[in-house]
Amino acid sequence: MENARKGSIVSRANSIGSTSASSVPNTDDEDSDCAQESPKDTYKDQRRRAHTQAEQKRRDAIKKGYNDLQAIVPTCEQQDFSISSQKLSKAIVLQKTIDYIQFLHKEKKKQEEEVSTLRKDVMALKIMKVNYEQIVKAHQDNPNEGKNQISDELKFNVFQGIMDSLFQSFNASVSVTSFQELSACVFSWIEEHCKPQTLRDVVIGVLHKVKSQLY
Repeated sequence: MENARKGSIVSRANSIGSTSASSVPNTDDEDSDCAQESPKDTYKDQRRRAHTQAEQKRRDAIKKGYNDLQAIVPTCEQQDFSISSQKLSKAIVLQKTIDYIQFLHKEKKKQEEEVSTLRKDVMALKIMKVNYEQIVKAHQDNPNEGKNQISDELKFNVFQGIMDSLFQSFNASVSVTSFQELSACVFSWIEEHCKPQTLRDVVIGVLHKVKSQLY
């Protein structure tokens, strides 16, 4: 009787234990639920991913910019043999770019100066062209003008006559005893014998003399 009573109690205990075990959630399921991200953690992750993507885009843009500089700047392509197998650093690329820009500025300034000089030359040539056109036109309007031109010998005779007259007055007025006296006499001679009216009279006298020799 006592044994039957104990067996009934054990049976009921087992029955309650099995029911309680079935009503308690699995430990693994509980851990899984706890590992799921909360809405706050998800927003942080989104921001982190967005920031990572933006940073990656920025780095890609910078890398592309440096690659473009190396392709555009000639000095970046002409590497030394000692570093030809190595990739140029960003600092070297920037320095070579700065040097190349400064070189281009100097070349631009040099070309501007050359253009300015060429423009002045062109302007001078235009003026010469106009003068020659006027000379040609004057010759065409007076075709017989060249027949009465004087010779170079006659021009030299006129010049020689003027110089001979001046030298005569110079030789008579200037003393060469000392350099100081020579200097004083030269200035006195210029003031007396090289006045416009005096020179005009000398030239007129020489021209009359040469004319009388021709006719």
